[in-house]
Amino acid sequence: MRIFILAGEPSGDKLGADLMASLKARVPDVAFFGIGGDCMMAQGLDPLFPMEEIAIMGITEILKEYSNLKARIRETADVILREKPDLVITIDLPEFSLRVNKLVRAQSDIRIVHYVAPSVWAWRPGRAKKMAPFVDQVLALLPFEPPYMEAEGMRCDFVGHPIVADPVATQAEADVFRAEIGAEGREILLVLPGSRRSEISRMAPVFGETLAKMVQSRPNVTWVLPAAASVAGEVRQAIADWPVDVIFIDPNSDPEGTRKRAAFKAADGAIATSGTVSLELAASNTPMVIAFKTSWLTQVIIKPMLRVASVNLVNLVADTTVIPEFLGKDCEPDHLATAMCEILDEPEVQRDAMQLCMARLGQGGDKAPGDLAAEAVLDGFARSKSKPEI
Repeated sequence: MRIFILAGEPSGDKLGADLMASLKARVPDVAFFGIGGDCMMAQGLDPLFPMEEIAIMGITEILKEYSNLKARIRETADVILREKPDLVITIDLPEFSLRVNKLVRAQSDIRIVHYVAPSVWAWRPGRAKKMAPFVDQVLALLPFEPPYMEAEGMRCDFVGHPIVADPVATQAEADVFRAEIGAEGREILLVLPGSRRSEISRMAPVFGETLAKMVQSRPNVTWVLPAAASVAGEVRQAIADWPVDVIFIDPNSDPEGTRKRAAFKAADGAIATSGTVSLELAASNTPMVIAFKTSWLTQVIIKPMLRVASVNLVNLVADTTVIPEFLGKDCEPDHLATAMCEILDEPEVQRDAMQLCMARLGQGGDKAPGDLAAEAVLDGFARSKSKPEI
């Protein structure tokens, strides 16, 4: 069995690696080719080109790279059509993945699985209908997503969120980390500016100003920044002129993520760019404030399309609003600093919501999400070969 598998950012790379490992355990002779990062390469993937070339988010950012992205989309589709794998699996990054899928389906009947349902419940609900002609099966991370996909004729399996299977540091490990950085008797705050280059360029200046404002009312704080491997260099450069000292956790010297997990567990709170990092914080029971700033053009186009009051996954899954969010023009240092101080004074406000969120995502289940995803993929493939799915 030969599978083309594609991921374009760190979270997708991890999903892909877990899925590949689970598929190899069930189909020993399976072979993979495609696009991915370090995690997928560790499972044997030889990528067509660096994953970072397509990890772009935001309308303005995509327009700047449009010609390069268009060429990579065509190149990727051509490779699939030439190699004729048994199965195509694309992971998240719909702006790239779904365009590849559309080109492939136009010239072949290769079965196509898309891992991570587009957030049609949040904005642009018509995307489900548009993708249905060239996606056979969707693997959903959130429990409320399958009906949106199934209504348009696609098979959709809720497989759980991978965060529930990720290791979490123990309190003892957190205590050791606190001692190592000399933070006994001090508050530890995480600063998490994102995992994409476009996020770093927009969020790092805002977070730097936020820290400067907090120092005035919260001088007894140790700031810690665990960087994502894909943007470690950009982050280090971006924080060089911040007005406060920050303990930088370099992923190159923490390849297993041990110090990062200990930092998450030890932290009293976090200021984070919106994304799956909110679930990592919830898994460690770490209170948070969420922020996200896009270009003016992106704000103008997307804001009228939003169908939900919150974009934070903890709020959405737990059906609450206790995680403060500051988006677009509201993403200002004054707002972030004030909200973070309030959370530090009353951290318990968020804890029940974080625990409920994790339970709804599959924490405590019998099988890990990667295993459930592999079983769903193989079942869908087998059914497609025997009879049409209903």
